[in-house]
Amino acid sequence: MLTNERLCRLHFRSRDLPRVRIEVEECAAWAGLAEPRRGEFVVAVDAVVTNAVEHAGGSGRLLLRQLGAELECQVEDYGPGFSEDVIPELAPGVAGAPAGRGLWLARLITDRLTVAPRCEGSGPGTVVTLAMRLPTG
Repeated sequence: MLTNERLCRLHFRSRDLPRVRIEVEECAAWAGLAEPRRGEFVVAVDAVVTNAVEHAGGSGRLLLRQLGAELECQVEDYGPGFSEDVIPELAPGVAGAPAGRGLWLARLITDRLTVAPRCEGSGPGTVVTLAMRLPTG
């Protein structure tokens, strides 16, 4: 059976980051994402949400949902925008790789990570989508 269920929708600012981590953890557990993958997912989402706060306008929106056999999180920010090209291939700090450890880590530990501009007509900003496969069975 394919599922398309919204688990969580949040608007966030800096002061909300601890609550975001708790909500993502609880929703991921409810969806069946087991440790250690659940902890890795929370770390990845936290890195993207923190980037939105620190580098893209100070706030954003998060949508967490189960899409079929994946747990997917979309983080939308209101900053100037960026592309996946800013995510280093090598670990930041290794062999001259630039900063960007949070996005690098998020891409490394998730099964899917994409970066896209916000919908046309909705102003500047970026949508980072990250997902992990849920266990089958």
